[in-house]
Amino acid sequence: MNARFELLVFDWDGTLMDSTGMIARSIQRAFADVGLPVPEDREARYVIGYGLTEAMSHLAPQASEAQIRAVVDAYRQHFLAKDQELQLYRGVETGLARLQQAGYRMAVATGKSRAGLDRVLRATGLGAFFEVTRTADEAFSKPHPAMLEYILDFTAVSPTRTLMIGDTTHDLQLAINAGTASVGLSYGAHAADELQALAPLAMFDDFPALVDWILSDA
Repeated sequence: MNARFELLVFDWDGTLMDSTGMIARSIQRAFADVGLPVPEDREARYVIGYGLTEAMSHLAPQASEAQIRAVVDAYRQHFLAKDQELQLYRGVETGLARLQQAGYRMAVATGKSRAGLDRVLRATGLGAFFEVTRTADEAFSKPHPAMLEYILDFTAVSPTRTLMIGDTTHDLQLAINAGTASVGLSYGAHAADELQALAPLAMFDDFPALVDWILSDA
């Protein structure tokens, strides 16, 4: 194919699935369960995209290892109790099908665990779209480049032919650290002005607009 990009790497939560509100609420409930100061909504949303241990440690830097383990366990219980209610954003399944038909290779780089990602890939039926996926328990947490570098190595696609797509500054900084281009999605966890500060190629308010832009040869 002669398009500018060959490989599209998607974040999951807040990019493909409308889950950021539930993640933030689950974090807050977990902190309350363990008796740690409950983070504000903006703080809870900021750590979406990190691995769970990194996220909780960021929110409670003075907490002991035992407290962090307890809040991670409590978070999992709260999130798993509701995750079957989560939905994909409008146009995601159709958009991914259009991109696949156009010949794009696709992957996922996410702060979810392997078990968590595999569960939602099965539930949504999206697994067949992605050539490779990488999770936070298989690499350093975003924005360290290891997760994206693994995907580049696996696919043998150069950074200059790769586009990282996400809703957080962690996703865009991951792209910078790995030497790839990025685009930002304003409907997820982080505010549009925070994303714009990292100079993505473009910003989009919904998934169909992103797909149209890619198919126009970006």
